[in-house]
Amino acid sequence: MLRTTTGGAGHGTADAADQLVSIGTVLHQLREEFPEVTISKIRFLESEGLVEPQRTASGYRKFSPRDVERLARILRMQRDHYLPLKVIREHLDAVERGEQVRLPSAPGPQRESLDGNPWEAGEDRPTAARVGRAELLAAAGAGEEELAAWESYGLITPASDGGYDAEAVTVAKLVAELGRFGLEPRHLRAVKAAADREAGLVEQVVAPLRRHRNPQTRAHAEATAKELAALSVRLHAALVQTALGIRLY
Repeated sequence: MLRTTTGGAGHGTADAADQLVSIGTVLHQLREEFPEVTISKIRFLESEGLVEPQRTASGYRKFSPRDVERLARILRMQRDHYLPLKVIREHLDAVERGEQVRLPSAPGPQRESLDGNPWEAGEDRPTAARVGRAELLAAAGAGEEELAAWESYGLITPASDGGYDAEAVTVAKLVAELGRFGLEPRHLRAVKAAADREAGLVEQVVAPLRRHRNPQTRAHAEATAKELAALSVRLHAALVQTALGIRLY
């Protein structure tokens, strides 16, 4: 059971400040019930707006007992009900508004793609979500010769049924846009290689969880992979912008 430290009554704001703890202490408290939780997981949940810790003048996170309990509830809903973060956020917000809401249920272990669409863990996306070759070319504004080149360099790979999923459509659009700047598929081999290496790093982290005997832990591996992938994408973008001296704001 999760334990949080509380102070005695009658000390006002000073006592409340004494209850604030660091992210490392939060991790220690949560790991008794959630051994797979990591600091990056807590930071990811913060970045998704699911918890809002206070910040010190020097920028360090400070979590209240309420923050810690909210994190525990989020992790339980992920572990026990396989709910996506959007549903969890809406449920918790409704509870905090004092509404009487029933916890949503999910039919089975699910995971989310980076675009937020859920599909069953261990399965490909449904065939209905795929598009054919003609639709992919139309979406990307490309021709057969260009698609053949993309496939030959491994930038796009059709599914076993010959269709293309949403990620392939996104890749096709981006590759086509880069092509308009004179970047050919051969120039993008380094980008593909970097993506493969990043995927390998994520796989190293989640592989032990996927081999776990507990099915809930294996399902948690998929959520962890999604979070790590999202963080990796953000890091990659930040590094490219830093290397080019680009500031978005």
